[in-house]
Amino acid sequence: MDIRELGKLDLNLLVALEALLEERHVSRAAERLFISQSAMSKTLGRLREVFDDPLFIRQASGMVPTPRAVALSGQLPQVLQAVQALVEPTEFDPLTYAGKVNLLVEGHMGVWLIPRLLQRLETSAPQALLRTSASAESPMGLLASGDLDFVIQGERQSYPPEYRLTTLGYAPPRLLVRAGHPLEGKKLTWDRLLEYPQVQLLIPELHEIQFHVPQDSSFIQRLTQVVPRLRTDHLPTAIRVVLNSDCVFPTPPLFMDEDDLSRGITTLPMPEGEELSISYVLVSHERIAHSLTHDFLRQEILQVVEAFRLKYDLPGLAEMRAQRNLAY
Repeated sequence: MDIRELGKLDLNLLVALEALLEERHVSRAAERLFISQSAMSKTLGRLREVFDDPLFIRQASGMVPTPRAVALSGQLPQVLQAVQALVEPTEFDPLTYAGKVNLLVEGHMGVWLIPRLLQRLETSAPQALLRTSASAESPMGLLASGDLDFVIQGERQSYPPEYRLTTLGYAPPRLLVRAGHPLEGKKLTWDRLLEYPQVQLLIPELHEIQFHVPQDSSFIQRLTQVVPRLRTDHLPTAIRVVLNSDCVFPTPPLFMDEDDLSRGITTLPMPEGEELSISYVLVSHERIAHSLTHDFLRQEILQVVEAFRLKYDLPGLAEMRAQRNLAY
């Protein structure tokens, strides 16, 4: 295909040719396109130049098409219909959608979100193929290139302007210990908490996450000064150590309420009334801003999150924002 030659062609010429072929009269074709007779005559002249053919011959009975025009009359309607289909809004039927959905769901969040999302899609988009990962190099670049559709993560401190963020919810970090731990049921201070060995989950992106904290919070400062007994990037290993020791495990928000990992684990309150939270966001690139497919997928994810929130009686976004005086 020589696109340079196509670039010389004015699509309006083809529309005018279709009107001329159907009306076989310059004046009537002009009226049909709401232009003057002289403008249509000039258009016919341009058409003759483009096709290097007279196209129509004037006779007493009217304009008679040449063999070239007759041949074009058999092709032109399909061409114009194809062009019209290109510019019309794309329809999307989730029940017949058989494409791939590529998600990056960081860390532990996939444990509760992916099974619920897959279950929902079995009804709403039964042929959709779900592809997920828990980490990737340069996830924002993968969103821009189309290798990922969405990223679900703890909100970062900054994003380039071409990325769209949808807040999914807020949650505080948690202090996990085994059931029956000596600190269970006690009023906690930092000094008492730090008497016990710590387990630390390695999260490479932790330094990029935006914590919503009061100005006088000492949570991050205190924990960064601790030398952990165990440092690991494997959540099940960390949980197993906590279950079999008096270690304290400060973690990002973990939604393990139904997971087997939570058996035998309890949560301690934050020492000295500490209040801080992490917001979780659904990130997408501006390239999909007008995609009906991606609008549908975004809503499916939001519905899964909302159903989870209602099931566990978690506060809604408006309530959480008000509680934290967050400017969102």
